[in-house]
Amino acid sequence: MKIALIVNPHAGGKKSKKLLPLIEKKLSFHNIDHDTYISLYHEHCIKITAELKIDQYDAIIAMGGDGTSYHVLNGLLLAFESEKIPPLGIIPVGSGNSFAMDLNLLNYEDGIRSIVKNSPKWVDVCSFTQDKKKFYFVNLTGLGFVTDVAKTAQKFKFFKDFSYIIGVFYRTINLSFHSMELEIDGEIISGENCFVEFCNSRYTGGNMLMAPDAKIDDGFMDIIVAGKMSRISLLATLPKIFKGTHVKHPAVSCFTAKKAKIKTWPEKTLLPDGEIFGVTPATIMVHHKMVRYLN
Repeated sequence: MKIALIVNPHAGGKKSKKLLPLIEKKLSFHNIDHDTYISLYHEHCIKITAELKIDQYDAIIAMGGDGTSYHVLNGLLLAFESEKIPPLGIIPVGSGNSFAMDLNLLNYEDGIRSIVKNSPKWVDVCSFTQDKKKFYFVNLTGLGFVTDVAKTAQKFKFFKDFSYIIGVFYRTINLSFHSMELEIDGEIISGENCFVEFCNSRYTGGNMLMAPDAKIDDGFMDIIVAGKMSRISLLATLPKIFKGTHVKHPAVSCFTAKKAKIKTWPEKTLLPDGEIFGVTPATIMVHHKMVRYLN
C-alpha cells in the first residue's frame, strides 16, 4: 500500500511536526509506503493535493486537524473528478478533530490503524457557493455567533484553547443578532438569528455535539438554527452543546435538508470546517456518498 501523507506542521500547536518522525516510523513498521508532503503556508495543502499524481496512491492522508482535512479535500475536488479520487484518511493531531470523531478516529494511533485496516466507507460531502464557485466541507459550516467567536479567538490564538473562552465572553458581552432568510428544500424560514450551523457530521470544536442526530452517509445535512435569546440564556445553553442537549432550548430549531439557501442582513462570515472563509448569501448542498474515507 502506498499513501500520500499531507502534513500541516503547525496543527495542534505544532504537535503535528513533533509527531511526524514517530508517525513515519509506525507507517514503515506496517509496510506502508509513503510520500510525505509538508505544507509551508496556509492553504498550501490545496496546491499540494491539486498537483498530486493521484493514480500513484492507494490513499491520501491529511495529518492535522479539521482545517487540514478541509484543504486536502478541496484541493482534490477542485482538481479531479470525485470518482477518480482514492480513499482519503485522517491522522487527527489538530486542535480540532471534529470530523475524525465521526470516523472513530480519536488520536493518531487510530489514524494509523485506519490506514493499516484499509477499509474505506463512502461519506457525504457538502458544498457551498461563493461568487458562483463551489467549495466543499465534510464537517460543518456555520455563521453568526459561532463564527464571530472563532474570529475573535483567532486574534488571541497564542492563548491556545483559552482563546475560545475569550471569544465567547467577548461576543456575549457584545451580543448582536442579524436578520436571516433561510430556504430549506423550498420552505422559507426568516427572523432574527443568533447562529446557524449546516452539519454533515455531529461534532464541532473537537468534542462539542452540535448536531447529535447527524449521519455522514445519509444524504442529508442537519441544520441547527438558534434564534434570538438573552445573554444569560446563551451562556447557559452553550455548555449543553457538549452533550447535545442545547437542541432542546425553545429558541433552537433543527431541520434536515439536501439543499439550503441563506441570506443575512448584514452579510455574515462563514466557517467551513473551522476555516474562516466566505460570506452570505450562500447555497449549501449535500452530495451523497461523494468520497471515501478510511475509518
